[in-house]
Amino acid sequence: MDGNFHQGDFTLPGEAGYEQLTLELAKKWGADMIRDSDGTKLSDEIVQAGYGIYSTICIIRQHNAFAVAHPDAQQQTFLCSDPVMAAENSVTIHPLAGFFEEQFQINDGPDALPYWQVYDRTSGLEVPKENWRYENGAVTVSPAAPWHEYTVSFLAWRIWEEINMYNHTTNNWQSEHLRQLDPRHPLAWEYLQGWLRQWCEENPDTTVVRFTSLFYNFVWIFGSDMRRRNRFTDWASYDFTVSPAALSAFEKQYGYALTAEDFINQGKLQVTHMPPTAHKRDWMDFIQAFVAEKAKVLVDIVHAYGKKAYVFYDDSWVGLEPYGKRFASMGFDGLIKCIFSGFECRLCAGAEVPTHEIRLHPYLFPVGLGGLPTFAEGGHPEKDALDYWRSARRALLRQCVDRIGLGGYLHLTQGQPAFVDTIQRIGVEFRKIKALQKEGPAYTLPIRVAVLHTWGALRSWTLSGHFHETYMHPLIHINEALSGLPVEVKFISFADAENGALEGCDAVINAGRAGDAWSGGDAWKSDKLVEKLNEFVYNGGCFIGVNEPSAVPGYSTCFRMAPVLGIDLDTGAKVCHGRWAYNLDKSLPIFEGSGDLKDKDHLYLTDGKARVLAEANGVPQMTVHSFGKGQGVYMSDFCVSPQNTRMLLEVLLYAAGLSENAPYITGDCRTEAAYYPSSKTLIVINNSQNYLETSVSLPDDNWLSVSLSPMETKEISL
Repeated sequence: MDGNFHQGDFTLPGEAGYEQLTLELAKKWGADMIRDSDGTKLSDEIVQAGYGIYSTICIIRQHNAFAVAHPDAQQQTFLCSDPVMAAENSVTIHPLAGFFEEQFQINDGPDALPYWQVYDRTSGLEVPKENWRYENGAVTVSPAAPWHEYTVSFLAWRIWEEINMYNHTTNNWQSEHLRQLDPRHPLAWEYLQGWLRQWCEENPDTTVVRFTSLFYNFVWIFGSDMRRRNRFTDWASYDFTVSPAALSAFEKQYGYALTAEDFINQGKLQVTHMPPTAHKRDWMDFIQAFVAEKAKVLVDIVHAYGKKAYVFYDDSWVGLEPYGKRFASMGFDGLIKCIFSGFECRLCAGAEVPTHEIRLHPYLFPVGLGGLPTFAEGGHPEKDALDYWRSARRALLRQCVDRIGLGGYLHLTQGQPAFVDTIQRIGVEFRKIKALQKEGPAYTLPIRVAVLHTWGALRSWTLSGHFHETYMHPLIHINEALSGLPVEVKFISFADAENGALEGCDAVINAGRAGDAWSGGDAWKSDKLVEKLNEFVYNGGCFIGVNEPSAVPGYSTCFRMAPVLGIDLDTGAKVCHGRWAYNLDKSLPIFEGSGDLKDKDHLYLTDGKARVLAEANGVPQMTVHSFGKGQGVYMSDFCVSPQNTRMLLEVLLYAAGLSENAPYITGDCRTEAAYYPSSKTLIVINNSQNYLETSVSLPDDNWLSVSLSPMETKEISL
């Protein structure tokens, strides 16, 4: 494959005061664009060096003077106090006790107080307004029931923008705390439009305006006690979109009023990992429409000045939803996604937008998001970069993005030659992958997989955030495994499954804990859903259930799909029932990786016909059960690893009747291959730090032997 793979499609973070370093690394890494990062600036020498210029703006957090002059234009949220138990006939609650008071300030204004609610959490009943009073920053409940717990749900101003707050506390910034404006406030919205026009006029050299998302941040609630600094985080929550004005507009549009409890939800909040209420779905749609309308106005302003508008799909992205029905209408020219994992690459690459760009890790910060040293003493950024690239590379081989880049402080690369060389290598490998896919897509096996959960296509390739936010959920591990497999993948909701989305699919995956959004909860009370899936499997499909799939109480089985899976979960009602004896079946090719599952108790075979592939302490952990012409496959858990990723592929091959003679599969699970028919090129990657000898299956039933250095990407012409 010919071409210069050392230049282009790379966004470099520049830094004033380090002009020589910026231009040297721009050349070495092949950058064609230079950007400013949060907390940095670009000097004239950098801006005028002949590169395209990304300028970062956070439209809602650069306006402290306006926020101070118009405090009612700041953003808000509902908070719920910690429960306080009454020991007598009255109880006093300080609403902000336990919260980080540099982040929040009580909103006790006349438009906010009517939305406050006090609950007796022991009885679950709201306390009538006449039985509580608020004064001097505290709520007193009288009369109160002794030995009952009480909470106050209240509106609070968010007086420190959360990403700025994180950067301050992580990097020991001493600069002013940035506040955030709510574009729903009429004066704030008028001001923001004027500010953006002026900004565009004052930055003529900027070619790309990079919006650090838009208006509303994901929920990140800090506490006052360092032992529990992070009280709550949900990267897909809509809780920070609330205000009295929004609640009033919602009531006028939807014909009913929301209360604080609709958001507080007994103190649990409306977590993305749980099925949403009908009220939450309405609120999300309401916010998405508002965000789309306002975003289009801002994009049009940027375009009017001859600049492109990219949006960063992290930070204040709530309402943006790249797989939502309104995303394309906003008119963005590019989507940028910070990535730790392969599934995040697929999320970015599949969005409906002209340019897709991923921000590689590690960020050029002294300390990484996990708290480990990166560019600080004891850190190994080159190792971190390769670890992240390992996950990204296998996904990009399946669906590539258009650009890559870094963020942070460029001066931290000084004294890190191994990191500098590693990023140069990654850039070359990326450009080769992109060039191959420009000629034509990678070969995909004739296997179509549907991932079935509550959110469907809206949350394609993700649960609620990065891998480290959701690592305990088996479905995120499945998404990560699927991101680099040679199969077609789509994401469907339970309503989709009832209405024709199963047509053309070979396998359906449902994974999660009982009652969560990924397993499905009450969605499984639909007989139509169960009928459709039973019919799908009976006619030759495969239903793959992981952990507690299709689990819902109230039926003869815990798993509604137990007749298909041949296995069920005993919640206590079957402790006196006899169990089927079984022998481990090692005859199936999918057995090799199945020993790496987490143990789960209380599973039992329903009819004794399931083939048990793995067990723990006498309990089946992985089974295959024939149902009509199809199969039900159960796994107690799934944790991404080379072995389990290969096992998942073998399950899919088995389900599709392709367990033998499938082309372009490597013999060693630590390696993977992708074939590009248009250029007749085979790419084989080594996902380990070891030298490996492997083989690749070819369509003519032959095998190709391949030697791979640690982490090598090898290109072979066929």
